[in-house]
Amino acid sequence: MPQGQVTAVPVDGLTTRQRRNRPLLAVHTGEMKGKSTAAFGMAMRAWNQGWSIAVYQFVKSAKWKVGEENALTALGEVHAQTGQGGPVVWHKMGSGWSWSRRAGSEVDHAADAAEGWAQIKRDLAAEAHRFYVLDEFTYPMKWGWVDVEDVVQTMRDRPGNQHVVITGRTAHPALVEAADLVVEMTKVKHPMDAGQKGQRGIEW
Repeated sequence: MPQGQVTAVPVDGLTTRQRRNRPLLAVHTGEMKGKSTAAFGMAMRAWNQGWSIAVYQFVKSAKWKVGEENALTALGEVHAQTGQGGPVVWHKMGSGWSWSRRAGSEVDHAADAAEGWAQIKRDLAAEAHRFYVLDEFTYPMKWGWVDVEDVVQTMRDRPGNQHVVITGRTAHPALVEAADLVVEMTKVKHPMDAGQKGQRGIEW
């Protein structure tokens, strides 16, 4: 296992092992692609550890069949059949909403987002899973469909050893402040700059 060197040792009363194994809140934000991809890569590592994985996909349309969903669902089936890895559940919140927010009304979207968040709170309170991906969850927060203070407090108060990764652009400053790990995807170059649209196996 890679042995990274810490840059500071806080006076928090914890042993090195306790500090190393504490649950993390991660935020993947920024304008560039790769935020969800990185989160799902972490989920695959968590699956390999035998952890229960839960994905809550907030903004991509429920009609889309993304590659990560198929792959992680297949890994869940491997666990069910062989005991290898961990169980996987994948939730598409409500009817699914694209980033353009064309389908349904604003009221419908807000209600679906609120119910999705309520389900996540129930699962966290019950310690239902060990690793959570809240995909594109920054958008319901940005649009006011989910209360930012409630999210931050819930994450701070979550019991047990539950890791959470939240993805999406323009993460709220309060969420960034509360997180243990924050990465911002910054574009240097993108094929779309040269007129090339997304392609199979790369974007989906």
